[in-house]
Amino acid sequence: MARWFSENPSKAWGEKFFLIYSPIWMALIGLVMALGITNRIEEWGFFITGLAVALPLMVVPALIRDERPLGRAWYQTYWFKANLYIAIFSFAANYFGSEYFFDILGMVYDYPMIELNLDATLVGSGEQRVPIVMYLLTQAFFMTYHTTAIIVLRRLRTSRLPFGTIMWPVLVVVVAYSWAWIETRAMANPLIATQFHYKDIDRMLAYGSLFYSLYFIASFPIFYHLDEKPSTSWSLTMTAGAACTAGLIMLFLLDFAAAIFGPI
Repeated sequence: MARWFSENPSKAWGEKFFLIYSPIWMALIGLVMALGITNRIEEWGFFITGLAVALPLMVVPALIRDERPLGRAWYQTYWFKANLYIAIFSFAANYFGSEYFFDILGMVYDYPMIELNLDATLVGSGEQRVPIVMYLLTQAFFMTYHTTAIIVLRRLRTSRLPFGTIMWPVLVVVVAYSWAWIETRAMANPLIATQFHYKDIDRMLAYGSLFYSLYFIASFPIFYHLDEKPSTSWSLTMTAGAACTAGLIMLFLLDFAAAIFGPI
């Protein structure tokens, strides 16, 4: 029978929670930008903002969800493993992937007030750095993208449509590109243009979004299988390994694409 949410009650609850939280973090970031707060705060302010966006993904389920009746300790729950996976994958995306965005797509970070940065040493030109706060914000961004993606992909897989096997990779690409384009458009915001912008936004929307979608083309199909069946429960080691695999595939795809797109 066609369904949107997983048959696994642990995973279904996690998916619903992440969906409910998605408009909340979006509204919070939108409010911060609309009020011009990023133009008035220092490094600690950015860090607090990042924590305010990322921590509810872990803290709220820990406080309100008890899965011991399902035979799962807190570290065996889907919500915890999903956060672990996204944290590892988003680390790779920021640490390595940002360098490609700087040099290939003309992304510009300008946060002179932030001294705590973390990114690759030998990947990219090294002319720009990645603020730690980006890792926190990406946790929420990527959790929403991955959750909505697997819900749509599950609907396709369980609908038993003709040519469903062929449509699966097509839908992965469509959903990946859609989120990449939406984020690019949303972040090309004059309210934060002094701190974050693209040198050529038209090029980024047209070609860069396809480049960005490679992150998700690498990750969505792997993330889909995390605790998908009621009888399965990935270990933390398996979850971390899957995230590392997605990160490595992402890096290969980005490097192949860099040879095609070339520097801006």
